[in-house]
Amino acid sequence: MSKPVLPREPFGPISRDDIPKGDEWGYQLKWDGVRALAIVDDGEVELYSKKLLRKDATYPEIVRTLRRLKGTFLLDGEIVYFDPVEQRPVFQKVLQRERTRTAAALARSSEEQPVCYVLFDLLHIGRDDIRYRSYSDRLAALREAFPPGGDSALLVTDLFSDGETLWNWVEAHRWEGIVSKRLSAPYREGKNHQDAFKKRVIQRYDVTAVGVTIREGRAASLVTVYDGAYFGRVSLGLNGRSRSALDAYAAAHRAEAMPFRALPADLKRETVAWLARPFKLSVTGLEVTPDGLLRHPKLADPPALERFLAAALESPGPTQR
Repeated sequence: MSKPVLPREPFGPISRDDIPKGDEWGYQLKWDGVRALAIVDDGEVELYSKKLLRKDATYPEIVRTLRRLKGTFLLDGEIVYFDPVEQRPVFQKVLQRERTRTAAALARSSEEQPVCYVLFDLLHIGRDDIRYRSYSDRLAALREAFPPGGDSALLVTDLFSDGETLWNWVEAHRWEGIVSKRLSAPYREGKNHQDAFKKRVIQRYDVTAVGVTIREGRAASLVTVYDGAYFGRVSLGLNGRSRSALDAYAAAHRAEAMPFRALPADLKRETVAWLARPFKLSVTGLEVTPDGLLRHPKLADPPALERFLAAALESPGPTQR
């Protein structure tokens, strides 16, 4: 029996602002986790990232689950931490696992905050490579191989026929977005296709500004932290007034040291005024990258930032944390 062969690059949906319509389309939730492909061959398991790096040690609970499977499979899906309180995936929890390095810490995390593997495609089953078959056929085979009521660590994602209704639900419940898939399409590698599209909900985060980047002697962006980790820089939404106010605030509340153990890579060529008095603000963005940075960040409420800076410069108060 031949062992399944990984794609050179996993199939990827293309960003699009609208939702394609028609009977040839099906719609799925966009799960907020990390992409993973798994080769399962009668107890032998190889778990790979989107970049085809081995991830067996990072997600031991998923490997243990897959080892119990009988047969041969090549699976495609998303590793997700589902928050029982929020009732939705929380990407930051998976990101924490990705950043964990020691075996003891990984084992502890897998016990205390176990993840699940959400399956959305099947490329190989038994002796057969089926990636040439239509998505509807591959999904049917996936559902037959992994029926509901099995291991809770494995879940086959649902397929919906009404994209607009699914999108409205996603917006109301603060999920990441939806993926539209052409039901007749084979599994194509990469993004050179017109067979799958993703639409993301604009996400909002309450972050902490811990520094101000300075270019040509003027405030250029805010350095932000979320959930204790570097979250990137935000400049969209800043105007002349807020930049001048940030210059004054940074000069009045400059810290001697940065709040990170190591300088984030994208700040190494920047001049940064670290803040002795960090402050809260809200930002929006499309998604959090695998590196933990918010993509396309923007100030959610620029006037609120201006009001805070004006009040802080006029009458300094306690640091916001």
